[in-house]
Amino acid sequence: MSATATKKLTTRNVTIRISDEAVLWARRKAAEENTSISRLVGEMLERQMRLSDEYWRAFEHWKSNRAVAAASAAERLSREDVHERR
Repeated sequence: MSATATKKLTTRNVTIRISDEAVLWARRKAAEENTSISRLVGEMLERQMRLSDEYWRAFEHWKSNRAVAAASAAERLSREDVHERR
């Protein structure tokens, strides 16, 4: 996909149940951002999804590198190697 091409997004309508207080907050927030409640909630969910995905990718990366991190510096580099790098 080129840099100027746009990704076609498929959207779906869903029904959610929220408190009266949350509805009032959502209306104010949507008005502040000049958007609809539907778009506001959709963007919030997508942001949470991306944050969650980033967390799990970072966690998997950390798990795959734990053996290296668990080794002490002396186990990873010899005294000669340490001084040679200066």
